[in-house]
Amino acid sequence: MDYLSRNKAAYDRLAKDGSVFARCATDQECQRPLATLDSRGWLPNSVMGMKVLCLAAGGGWQAILYAAAGAEVTVVDLSPEMLALDHREAKRRGYSLRLLETSMDDLNELADEVFDIVHHPVSTCYVPEVAPVFAEIGRVLKPGGIYISQHKQPISLQITERDSQDRYIIGLEYYRQGPLPRVEDQSYREPGAMEYLHRTEEILGGICEAGMSIEAFCEPKRAVKNATPGDFRHRGNYVSPYFRIKARKQDSDPQIRSATPNIWTP
Repeated sequence: MDYLSRNKAAYDRLAKDGSVFARCATDQECQRPLATLDSRGWLPNSVMGMKVLCLAAGGGWQAILYAAAGAEVTVVDLSPEMLALDHREAKRRGYSLRLLETSMDDLNELADEVFDIVHHPVSTCYVPEVAPVFAEIGRVLKPGGIYISQHKQPISLQITERDSQDRYIIGLEYYRQGPLPRVEDQSYREPGAMEYLHRTEEILGGICEAGMSIEAFCEPKRAVKNATPGDFRHRGNYVSPYFRIKARKQDSDPQIRSATPNIWTP
């Protein structure tokens, strides 16, 4: 089974089983949708009337919150069951969404430079190459458009097990190729999915190569000091599982782009 079929099946199961990845936005969250989406203040004060692409983001959360904030929302996801949750929640709330079942690296049905915002939760680990994903994002974003994304830290995907002294073992090579093997420590791995390790340079550099400037970078904290060993919050004390990025598409004028360096402001 190829990675597309396997990951589609994995997320169909997660949606049917009520996974945390398929938690729909609540009425309370929809009352303050941008505050729910954007605790760091990376989004504009209003997204009313903006065109937003929720990329690999089915499941009834991001898209519903953007729609609640008045955005014109397109959702791309590989899993029809995840998209069904967006459809159900949008219909229940009277929102209109465009739903597109495809892979994040195949956005051929979307026109060039149409989106003000691309919101991309953790998912690049499910494709073997990230450059085509970033190229598509750079293509569909308007000049000046915002790209907000979250990715699995490569070192988090290198951990294979926890030893008798509750130390986490880095058992996979950083420069490995191909899908990741099943390992003992499954803290930040999704059951049944085929995942790939992407180096930090591939993610940060790939975003810049696609014509976007990095404006902000952070590592969401998933650590609890007294968590039980083996719990994902215990592991978070030792390895940050994710990093989050805000980037902006540069002006499409090549003369302006050549004079504007990529900016990384941690």
